Amino acid sequence: MSTRVSPGQDSRSSLTEHVITVLLIDDQAMIGEAVRRMLAEEQDVVFHYLQDPTQAIQRATELSPTVILQDLVMPEIDGLTLVKFFRAHATLRDVPLIVLSTKEDPKIKAEAFALGANDYLVKLPDKIELIARIRHHSKGYINLLQRNEAYKALVKSQEALAAELAQAADYVRSLLPPPLNGEITTHWRFIPSMSLGGDAFGYHWLDDDHFAMYLLDVCGHGVGPALLSISAMNVLRSQTLPNADLHNPADVLRALNASFQMEEHNGLYFTMWYGVYQKSQRRLTYASGGHPPAILFNGKDQKTAGAVELKTKGFIVGGMPDVPFESARVDLDEYAKLYFFSDGVYEVFSPEGTMLEFSEFVDQLAKPSEPGVSDIDRILTFVSGYQNGAPLEDDFSMVEVVF
Repeated sequence: MSTRVSPGQDSRSSLTEHVITVLLIDDQAMIGEAVRRMLAEEQDVVFHYLQDPTQAIQRATELSPTVILQDLVMPEIDGLTLVKFFRAHATLRDVPLIVLSTKEDPKIKAEAFALGANDYLVKLPDKIELIARIRHHSKGYINLLQRNEAYKALVKSQEALAAELAQAADYVRSLLPPPLNGEITTHWRFIPSMSLGGDAFGYHWLDDDHFAMYLLDVCGHGVGPALLSISAMNVLRSQTLPNADLHNPADVLRALNASFQMEEHNGLYFTMWYGVYQKSQRRLTYASGGHPPAILFNGKDQKTAGAVELKTKGFIVGGMPDVPFESARVDLDEYAKLYFFSDGVYEVFSPEGTMLEFSEFVDQLAKPSEPGVSDIDRILTFVSGYQNGAPLEDDFSMVEVVF
């Protein structure tokens, strides 16, 4: 294809500028010369003439014209047959084809159009009309080429973005803690959405008596929110949060809020639930910042345990400086199972557009465990079925802790 690139062209905003390129196929040299003269003053039109129709496919493939003018009556090969050859060719099938005939014959016209011709002219046409039709058909074809070019660029960009998101998701997953099985048992699921949200979670012993656990959800999707969630998680994992008592959930949220103000992090903020379990007292202290409540099933045994929502007053983390956060406490009974999660776990929609109610989600959590199936996997199956198997629009992050 004859092309030229505009000065200053870049990949963000410019597509290839294709030159109007005309290929005339006609065995009569006088016709070739007449058309050449008609187009001679058109500075933006490149004209090529071919007298031998048997070389038409090869020549057209070499030139990549934006429009082909083709005679219908030629030696060696019938013009309508040549139309069929063009339309069967993988590279040339979309190139506009204007057939030239010595007479106005409706039957020939109809057959030419049926075989794939784009236009029909009785030769020689008026100069103004010929130029107008050449420009009209070339413009449509160039628009098609540019749409295809834009689509390929979009696909390439999406593939690159998908690769980046997959790499970021793998990195987030590599930082998540291993399941525990002992005096505290943990189980979790992290399933990133196609666009990767900003979920991250963790747990670890602060000392022999205190076990910290947390989950945060950065606003938005993509690599940026994932990086912010990783930064916050690394601060908590390394226990290097400045001026914070990590045993005090409200103080942890206060310190995180001071360290991750959205003005300094590209307008990003996050919600969070943070809890500390004191083993010697079987007491759980917790605080939340704009985050969904954790759900605690607490009682003498599984059958009598009731669901308790664990949430405190607190603004989003990073939204405003110096906002207050509160801690609350709950004593754990002989049977205590805790779930904390991101809103992507329950904010799902049915095919009819109905969002799952939070109470319905809690009811599902309260159902008895199934043999061989973890409660989180049971919830994941329920959520997937609720939205009829549609891809997750947000990360699915859920942690189960049994004390």
